[in-house]
Amino acid sequence: MNYKDVLAIAREKILDMDGKPLDVIDIKKPTDIDYAKHLAKVVSKLSPLLGNMIEFEVVNELNTVDWDRKGIWVRQDPGFPDAFFVGEITPAPGIEIKTWFPLATEITARFKESIDHFSEDQTDIAIIAWVPEYIIYGKPKVIGCWMDSAKSFALARDKHYHNPPDYLVFEPEDTSTRTSNLQQRNTNGYKFQGTPLQMEAAKKFIKKWGKDGGTYHSTKEYQELLKTLLAKFPYRLDTNFAKIDRIQHAGLEEFKSHVLGLKILNHTVAEWSQLIREDEDKVRYLIEDLI
Repeated sequence: MNYKDVLAIAREKILDMDGKPLDVIDIKKPTDIDYAKHLAKVVSKLSPLLGNMIEFEVVNELNTVDWDRKGIWVRQDPGFPDAFFVGEITPAPGIEIKTWFPLATEITARFKESIDHFSEDQTDIAIIAWVPEYIIYGKPKVIGCWMDSAKSFALARDKHYHNPPDYLVFEPEDTSTRTSNLQQRNTNGYKFQGTPLQMEAAKKFIKKWGKDGGTYHSTKEYQELLKTLLAKFPYRLDTNFAKIDRIQHAGLEEFKSHVLGLKILNHTVAEWSQLIREDEDKVRYLIEDLI
């Protein structure tokens, strides 16, 4: 058994969680319509708590597998990835777990890890979508699981964002000699803030890099070129950089469409998301059916 075998088995186990209610918390059924309306508006605030609990649940599920005494899965908090295989296998497989409550907003999680950390494709990302069993109450229920390699996410992110001179993606500095708690692993994005004339000058500047100058590279040589651009023209650090929902990963986009189109209690997830924000009379009518 090697690290690819471990990841393949883990992927199958996580995908099997689709449709499963999670016995980690139970939102009590509302006893009156006013409380139900309030609950519909605030249930999304459970997302951080449920996300944490779902991570534990995933690790527990993975450890129901017989790993032939090669190791066990442990949860890292803090740390990347969330689930880490500790044992004899190298490189150690890992799974970063992102949860999504699709009745609220976009997938708000970010992915900023450098692509250089996935040279052996030893890490996967799992996206787990959940809603309460009865939309506003009940146990959290998994309504969709999707996985792909962390490397594919990093590739999609860098390709989507990096567009010099308008937008630059920077690798972390080399901090390999530092202790683990001081090492930098995250990429960052910088948005051009200059005038139209400065933009034209910046475009001429990068032409010197050759026809491949606009293609992202994590190499030290290419990063040095980006630093010269950053030093010469005005940029700002983009605090919204690397949101998973915006990186335009083809597989993830398909998964999002699938989840939003799922029908639960006579409405699709996308319809429920819109309906619970509609006018008071419509919300009252819908919630009366739920309780």
